[in-house]
Amino acid sequence: MTAATARVPAGFVRAGSSLTVERCLDLFDAQLTSRHLDLAARRLRASGHGFYTIGSAGHEGNAAVAAALRPTDPALLHYRSGAFFLERARQVGGHDPVRDVLLGVVAAARDPISGGRHKVFGRHDLAVVPQTSTVASHLPRAVGLAFAIDRARRLGVESGWPADAVTVCSFGDASANHSTAVGAINTAANLAYRGLPLSLLLVCEDNGLGISVPTAPGWIAAAHSGRAGLAYFAADGCDLAAAHDTAVRAVDWTRAHRKPAFLHLTTVRLMGHAGSDVESAYRSRAAIAADLARDPLVGTARLLVEAGALTPDEVLDRYRGTGERVAAVERSVAESVPLRTRAEVVAPLAGPAPSVVAGHVRHVRGSGRGTQESTEPLTVAQAVNQALADVLAVEPGAIVFGEDVGRKGGVYGVTRGLADRFGSARVFDTLLDEQAILGLAAGAGLAGLLPIPEIQYLAFLHNAEDQIRGEAATLGFFSAGQYRNPMVVRIAGYGYQEGFGGHFHNDDAVAVLRDVPGIVVASPARPDDAAAMLHTCVAAARTSGAVCVILEPIARYHTRDLHEPGDGRWLAPYGHEHVPVGRARTHGDGADLTVVTFGNGLYLSLRAAARLAARGIRARVLDLRWLVPLPIGDLVREAAATGRVLVADETRRSGGVSEGVLAALVDAGFDGKMARVASADSFVPLGDAARLVLLSEREIEAAAIELVRR
Repeated sequence: MTAATARVPAGFVRAGSSLTVERCLDLFDAQLTSRHLDLAARRLRASGHGFYTIGSAGHEGNAAVAAALRPTDPALLHYRSGAFFLERARQVGGHDPVRDVLLGVVAAARDPISGGRHKVFGRHDLAVVPQTSTVASHLPRAVGLAFAIDRARRLGVESGWPADAVTVCSFGDASANHSTAVGAINTAANLAYRGLPLSLLLVCEDNGLGISVPTAPGWIAAAHSGRAGLAYFAADGCDLAAAHDTAVRAVDWTRAHRKPAFLHLTTVRLMGHAGSDVESAYRSRAAIAADLARDPLVGTARLLVEAGALTPDEVLDRYRGTGERVAAVERSVAESVPLRTRAEVVAPLAGPAPSVVAGHVRHVRGSGRGTQESTEPLTVAQAVNQALADVLAVEPGAIVFGEDVGRKGGVYGVTRGLADRFGSARVFDTLLDEQAILGLAAGAGLAGLLPIPEIQYLAFLHNAEDQIRGEAATLGFFSAGQYRNPMVVRIAGYGYQEGFGGHFHNDDAVAVLRDVPGIVVASPARPDDAAAMLHTCVAAARTSGAVCVILEPIARYHTRDLHEPGDGRWLAPYGHEHVPVGRARTHGDGADLTVVTFGNGLYLSLRAAARLAARGIRARVLDLRWLVPLPIGDLVREAAATGRVLVADETRRSGGVSEGVLAALVDAGFDGKMARVASADSFVPLGDAARLVLLSEREIEAAAIELVRR
């Protein structure tokens, strides 16, 4: 304890404020340290040792938000949250947050949160969930987490968070205008308006700028104050006492009422957006000087001097002493070892362990609580419905949700009856907002639940694909596996709907999923595979936190026949056999040709194979079943068996699955004959015109004949 601290008088920094002098000194230290971390980051960058210079200067008032919360409240923070992180670490103790932050700046392999993959504010034992978002794409996850903590309590499922936890999510004023933020805030307000519990603190740190673009003065307050379902609190973030008092009121309100609050902190941005930003190119000297005059460090120093806690000289001594301590750590991390190998970098992206997944499937199947004893032939829709019922019966934390999945039972009846059987707490409808649906899934996984969201059509995924690519898939990567958000996303997709369609209801654009590292993409075509593969995805999500996407072929949901009306050859009993991730299925043993396909392509290829047989051409058909990871071993084996491969790809010729299949064969050294047929590079039009651009069985047949006759 310093001499200055020993002379601190008992009392508060300002009349009427709840901020004590002792607490103010702690927060001042967090503010000072955060500022020096910004300076250290720029020095490290200048010397060639650092890689990140977006700082927190001017936003140090967010230390007051950390002080108002409990260290067990989950925090999803934006990139100007240095003082918050430092105060949270002080509350918990036993950490060196300065070293933590600087190890991230230099991308050191021993960075305790990301392992050298990115500079983020995060630490598992501080309940700080790392976020890499620059445009508030983490807000839907925050809404989902806050919702799921209460929903887990209602279901009696251990969430890993206190039952009365407040989820805090911070973002900037420019990001508040992004559609993702607007949608997330709307979802939070809507849930509260409907009376559903949601203890969420949204913190908008408003510095008036989005890099170089100014935010209209008064816009944030006008857009969010007085809004139904959302309590609004505002304070000057450069006045620590005001920020602290208002943050305490906002936190106490949302914790007590279990409703969302919007905390609007007006701040300044000092030292530019980042180290490379030259503010004078787009801001006047007067505007820059006005921000400097509101420096929150100076404001807190003034509070402490006026309270008699510190003299001006002691303030300067404290500032210099903090700088020396940060500089010492800076020197010690400058030469830290980065990630050295590709294997080290991608380690968190390792797929689910096959033996563990298989073991979990056996455990679930052996529980006796499901309905899989049925042996009657099923359609794809019936198989998925029964599999979902089995999962809900066995997994108390499983929740099924999406647009129209509850009372209606889905547009195609796939979830029919589940809400009646398992209740509206576990099978429920959402807003018509795919970002909200996937954000809820990302948050629910963090709260110990097993989310199974439905995206009504594949085309609708593109409205929200970043919730998978930029949020769900990256969490394990940027936390070195410390955080996971397990989910099984069901998507009705592909084309070939008879009498219904257009490009929003017939979509074959899957490239956006196939290039996302670390996720699993399943594409079942038959009823038995649909059930079995759903169980596999659930096991992968539950055991390894995998992000799984299941593409269900709309046109095959209710298909019963394959070759002739009434033959019932597309029906199948409930799938009892475990289908490992990345394993294909071979139909037939023809020696002349291997047709490689998936989804609706299996239906088309099996029909084409029957006609080829009448011509004396014996084909085997390989159903890939998994698009990520591709079943390369099975593919190479079946290709070698005939020496001829025809890829029948219902997705587009450019960016479709066939490109990856042929590349995999070339990489494996396959030297046989190869060809492909695919749908056109076109959107799918309405009505009969769709047949002009979608892959047909006649095209498959003709291409097979040509390949065999070469």
